[in-house]
Amino acid sequence: MKRVGMFVWNHFTNDARVMRECTTLSQNGYDVELICIDDPDDPTIKRYEEINEHFRVHRMKRYPSALLFLQKVYRFVVGKRWPIIPFGLVWAYLVYLLPWIILPLTLLAVILLKTKARVIWVRGALILRMMWKGHRGNYDIYHSNDLNTMPQGYVSAKWRFKKKPLIYDSHEVQTSRTGYDSPWYEKFERFFIKRMDAMMVENDTRAKYNEDLYGFYPYVLHNYPTEQISEGTDKVDLHSMLNLPPDEKILLYQGGIQIGRGLDKLVEAYPKFKEGTLVFIGDGRIKEELQQKVKENNLEDGIRFLPKVPLKDLPKYTRNGYLGFQVLNNICFNHYSASSNKLFEYMMAEVPVVACDFPEIKKVVEGNEIGITVDSHNPEDIARGVNYMLEHPEERDRFSKNCIPARGNYNWENEQENLLEVYEQF
Repeated sequence: MKRVGMFVWNHFTNDARVMRECTTLSQNGYDVELICIDDPDDPTIKRYEEINEHFRVHRMKRYPSALLFLQKVYRFVVGKRWPIIPFGLVWAYLVYLLPWIILPLTLLAVILLKTKARVIWVRGALILRMMWKGHRGNYDIYHSNDLNTMPQGYVSAKWRFKKKPLIYDSHEVQTSRTGYDSPWYEKFERFFIKRMDAMMVENDTRAKYNEDLYGFYPYVLHNYPTEQISEGTDKVDLHSMLNLPPDEKILLYQGGIQIGRGLDKLVEAYPKFKEGTLVFIGDGRIKEELQQKVKENNLEDGIRFLPKVPLKDLPKYTRNGYLGFQVLNNICFNHYSASSNKLFEYMMAEVPVVACDFPEIKKVVEGNEIGITVDSHNPEDIARGVNYMLEHPEERDRFSKNCIPARGNYNWENEQENLLEVYEQF
């Protein structure tokens, strides 16, 4: 049985794609160990977890022990748990007696706790721990999810006498995505691409982009959910949870509350909707900003927010949607080329969509007639799409029914064969 060492730069709590990949491999003759990051702030997350007989999760300690010790000392002193006068006298005496030791150590502690050096220290130590775990594992195949785990995969797979195969699984367009504006990302990616053995991307638009940039067409592995989730009928009663009338139409967005996802445009469009309550399910960096915008415009009665829910429970919430939103904005090629998972999650729940008219998304929505595409930068056009479904319930129901044959094509049960094809060459 081939052993696989896979890396991912998250806590592995809501990563549907990586969960599907690891599960498929573990059920098809591979023994998988996933190396990810521990979350000390969440007591429900285990450092070691066994998903099944051939799939185990190892979460690496997030913070260096020395940093945790410095933080405890800092909080102890600043928190005035030590009488300030005796402490000041001891510190002054030590500075007088051993200034070449105490002053540099004090300066170093301040730098490590209060500057960007802390971030570099934490991330650097974490990367080294992941490398150490991966190298010691001596796996037959190494698999790096996204660019931020390529160093771990490269060192583990290639820094040895007998080099091992390395797969680069790029979930995003690393050279054109939010927060990745530096030209160094392309140089960084190019360096590792020359040293890997196979590359996978999410769709053909991104594969062509890669070909234009690097000169080869990678494997395509779409981010489809399992069709099995469509078989469930359990539903969380969102109407009761939100104190809404049973016949109120829920206009649903589920996913990260992040910049560039058109969520501010949704809020601007909402007053133009003929009816319905707009519900956001998820968390993210701009959630508070979005909630403040709702408050400033006195829209609290019509726009509601719920925190993110566990991946396994999400379909129970999705089934409440009269329609679902996927309204990315074209702020980078990563967004423009996306065919994100939530589009297909709506499909599995038979929830028709109002979606942006970008190539991969438009191809699915219009090709299968499961919703309406709009100009996602224009609140007026978003409202047009929503109101069309509200005013034409028979069309909305037709879109919903069309999801049933469509999900027979866009599902992981079919797509997983492409993953196994990549692995079979090794």
